[in-house]
Amino acid sequence: MIADVDMDSIVYLNGDFVRLADAKVSVLDRGFIFGDGIYEVVPAYRGRPFRMAGHLARLERSLAAIGLDNPHNTHGWEQLVLDMLARSGRGADCMVYIQVTRGAAKRDHAFPQQVPVTVFMMVTPFKRPDQKRVQGLRAISLEDIRWLRCDIKSVSLLGNVLAQQAAVEAGVDEVIQFRAEQLSEAASSNVWIVKNKVLLAPMRNHLILEGVRYGLIQELAAQAGIEFQARNIKRAEVLQADEIMLSSASKEILPVVQLDGVSVGSGVPGPIFKQLRQGYDQAILSLEQV
Repeated sequence: MIADVDMDSIVYLNGDFVRLADAKVSVLDRGFIFGDGIYEVVPAYRGRPFRMAGHLARLERSLAAIGLDNPHNTHGWEQLVLDMLARSGRGADCMVYIQVTRGAAKRDHAFPQQVPVTVFMMVTPFKRPDQKRVQGLRAISLEDIRWLRCDIKSVSLLGNVLAQQAAVEAGVDEVIQFRAEQLSEAASSNVWIVKNKVLLAPMRNHLILEGVRYGLIQELAAQAGIEFQARNIKRAEVLQADEIMLSSASKEILPVVQLDGVSVGSGVPGPIFKQLRQGYDQAILSLEQV
């Protein structure tokens, strides 16, 4: 038994809907042996998927990037996500987790031929950030030691795991990582900074995983009349930022008010964050009007 997991919940595995306790994958699955697979997470508010098209587009990009045949077309994935939400019985906020691996085969680094992929999906409860977290997170800076294809949402997440553990051991909420003195990402979030009322983010490239919220926040900034720039951001700029924010499916958008023990800006959530937070909340509320 795994603590805090509903083993009676219904999951999807290779075409079948089964209890989580009954779902079994071969120990020779390449996702287990090599981390040879990708994943995606689609948030749903009150049972309604949020930005699903963006999540499924990224799923397809990740599959193509590792040369893995897509087992479903976009419509097929959409129907599976909706089916999982319906079967879960969760009318509240939740996350639909999708994982695709290259399947079970003899242990050999080269791609196996004519091996069915493994497709797994599950739905888990999700709690939106509470008021304490919206008041600000603490972070430390860290050297980014991950591989050079962070644009692929790979199940090989050891670098991210080590980064988050560093935050845990430092008694803070997150890490902000740098590669060759350039801002990259947090352990599992995109990073945004504000300087002189301009919203800045690292460029979309192979050194970051472009979050689906990247495009959303860019849209929200435009709606609020906030100037946005995507470019290389030096460590010194981050340390001198007026505001720092993190975005992800689970964090949504949250402010960082302390970095390496030093207050960010005035040490409280800033005005740009508040504008973007308001826009984000409105985007979620708009789901009820669909």
